[in-house]
Amino acid sequence: MYSGTLPGSRLRPDAQTGLACALALSLSLAWPAGAAQGARPEADANKAEAELRSIKSEIERVTQEISAQQVERDRLTLELRSAEISVSKAREVLADLRRDRAVRAARRAALAAHKRELQAELAGNRDALAGQLRAAYLIGREEPLKLLLNQKDPARAGRMFVYYSYFGRARAGQIRVIEADVHGIEQLDGELEAEDAKLAELEKQQRAELADLEQARSRRSQVLASLEAESHSRAQSLERLRSQQAGLEKLLRELRRATEKFPVDGNDAFAHLRGKLAWPVNGRVVARFGESRAGGLKWEGLLVATERGAPVRAVYQGRVIYADWLPGLGLLTIVDHGDGYMSLYGHNERLRSSRPELSFEIRRSGKPVDPRPWFQAPEP
Repeated sequence: MYSGTLPGSRLRPDAQTGLACALALSLSLAWPAGAAQGARPEADANKAEAELRSIKSEIERVTQEISAQQVERDRLTLELRSAEISVSKAREVLADLRRDRAVRAARRAALAAHKRELQAELAGNRDALAGQLRAAYLIGREEPLKLLLNQKDPARAGRMFVYYSYFGRARAGQIRVIEADVHGIEQLDGELEAEDAKLAELEKQQRAELADLEQARSRRSQVLASLEAESHSRAQSLERLRSQQAGLEKLLRELRRATEKFPVDGNDAFAHLRGKLAWPVNGRVVARFGESRAGGLKWEGLLVATERGAPVRAVYQGRVIYADWLPGLGLLTIVDHGDGYMSLYGHNERLRSSRPELSFEIRRSGKPVDPRPWFQAPEP
C-alpha cells in the first residue's frame, strides 16, 4: 500500500497524465503513484470504523450461531449413538429369535424322523402279532384232533398254547409302548409347532421394529450431516469475516498514519466539478447507486462492467491514501481530492463474475453520494 505524496506526480482527469491500470483476469488494480497534498482521510477512517464495528457484530453473531449449532450437533450425536445402539440390540434379538426357530425346526425334523422309525417298527410288530394270533388260532383248532389221532403228548400241546399266549402278550405290550412313544412325539411336535408360531410372530414384530429403528437412525444421520455441512459453511463465513476485520483494521491504521503525516489542505475545488467529471473507465453500468444488492444491502456507488485490460482513470487529481487488497473488495484504491471528497476504485469480487468489473464510489465526509450527477457524459 502507498499513502502519501510523490514529488512531481499529480493526478489529472485526462487520459494522458491521469491515473490508469489494467483490468486483467486476475482482477488486479495497479495504480501509479501520484498525489497532491490536501483533503483529509478522517471521514473514511470513520466509515471504516463503522464497518469494522458492523463486522465485529457479525462475527459475534456467527460465533454464537456456531456455538448453538455445536450444542445441537452434540445432542444429535448422542441421539444417533443411542439409535445405533438400539438398532444393534434389535438385530441381536432378531438373530436370537432366528436361532431359536432354527433349533426348534431341527428338533422337529429329528422328531419326525424318529416318529417314522417308530411307526415302521409299530407296523412290523402289528404284522407279527397278527401272524402269531392267526397261528395260535389255527393251533387251537387243530391240536385236539391231532392228539386223538396221533396220540401226541398233551403236555407239549399245552406248552405251545402257553408260548403263543406269552409272545402275543409281549408283542401287544411292545405295540402299546410304541404307540405311546408315537403319541408323545406327536404331542411334543405340536408344542414345538405352537412355539415356532409364537417365535415367527415375534420375529415379524422384531423385523418391523428394526426397520423403524433404522429409519430413525437414518433420519438423525441425515440431519446431523446437514447440520455439520451448515456448521462448516458458517465456520468459513466466520473466517472470511475475520479476514475482512483484519483488512479493515489495517486500513484504519494506514488512514490514521496518512492523517498524521499529511496536513489538511482546503484549496482543492472538487465540489465545483459536479457535472464535469469524465468516467473512470469505459464500460457498461450494471449496478447503480441505491439499488439493492445481496444480503439486503444497497449499492453505494456504481459497478461498471468493462473489457479486459481497459485503463482505469482517476476522475480528478488527488492523493492516493490507500492502495491494497481488501477482503470483499479485492484491490482497492482510495484517492483523497480534498474538502472531504474521496473517490474509491475497486474490483467487485463476485463468485460468478465472468468479466472484469470496476466498483466506483464518491464519498463526501465519509458518506457515499450518487456518482452519476458528477459525470459530464451520460452512462457509457
